[in-house]
Amino acid sequence: MERFIGIMSGTSLDGIDCVLCTLNAEGLPQVEAHYSQPFPSELQNQLRALCQPGDNEIEQLGRLDRWLGSEYASAVNALLKKTRRKPEDITAIGCHGQTIRHRPPSETHHPDQAFTLQIGDANTLASQTGIPVVADFRRRDIAEGGQGAPLAPALHQALFAKTGTCRAVVNIGGMANITWLDGNDAALGFDTGPGNVLMDTWVQQAFDQPFDDKGQIAARGSVIPELLTKLLNHPYFQYQAGPRSTGREDFDAGELQWALASLASQPCAEDVQATLLELTAQTISDSLSRLPKMPSQLFVCGGGAFNTALMQRLETLIHPTLVASTESLGLHPLHVEAVAFAWLAWRRLNALSGNLPSVTGASKEVVLGALYSA
Repeated sequence: MERFIGIMSGTSLDGIDCVLCTLNAEGLPQVEAHYSQPFPSELQNQLRALCQPGDNEIEQLGRLDRWLGSEYASAVNALLKKTRRKPEDITAIGCHGQTIRHRPPSETHHPDQAFTLQIGDANTLASQTGIPVVADFRRRDIAEGGQGAPLAPALHQALFAKTGTCRAVVNIGGMANITWLDGNDAALGFDTGPGNVLMDTWVQQAFDQPFDDKGQIAARGSVIPELLTKLLNHPYFQYQAGPRSTGREDFDAGELQWALASLASQPCAEDVQATLLELTAQTISDSLSRLPKMPSQLFVCGGGAFNTALMQRLETLIHPTLVASTESLGLHPLHVEAVAFAWLAWRRLNALSGNLPSVTGASKEVVLGALYSA
């Protein structure tokens, strides 16, 4: 039995999630403890700015890379203190890093020009925790012609697949992604589009709140058909189910402002929030309908699992498919992504592949991640 720590900070830029888990000889994880640490507001603002092209990017990237590495180390050290564990008790840290640019293979990016970039200096993280770090998980998949994302479906298959039962797992973080498990060892997966990112962006701007707690603001509003149609006309939604991924490069405040500016009149803020929730729900539902078979069960993880209005809307759209959180499968919705990178670190140290070509479109299975010694 070995202990690993997984770190995830997603597209929402709301903070750092760390899990401490044990993995047995077969690599099955068991969560021992969890710790969340919010980003300092200035770091959050600067990371958000770096996600879009701007001046002096290399200088900003280098500085934020070190800063974020220190924040990751602070969160890990707080988790160690909480659990009374020492660095030598931990085999390794698996750290996804913060994505600041994701340009996967697409109609506009030839595979030879595709790239993905995550920051959060693994050297700094290893130095300040005294624990080896596995990081840089996406780029090897990109090098093999894949999307580099999503990567969590490999864990979803290992933990949540059930023989004879067609299931899907949807992670609703900043972006949303689906894993389809057919019950016979086959798996598909892809990003469906925005998860919480546009909802969070709007509620921060219009209501000065970090997020729409339980979807209460959206529940007070009504969908604006014209706005929803404009948002659904985004080219990303025209792709079929299959290897595809997205990020803030496609869905950000600018995209939302463009759509709002095209409306004939200024809409009610609650109605905009309701429309953004509908966008997330509909694009998840539409993606499910494009799969080879509609799943009988859908399990939700990520922050979206706590948006009551969103969960209810999904239940309506995909009825009679069962909708529940991954809690019912034994893994807390906020732990799944961080556990995935602890698990991928374990696989890296055991020279086991970490990608699913049926999900990412890579030419072959490969070992993911680079090791940084303590």
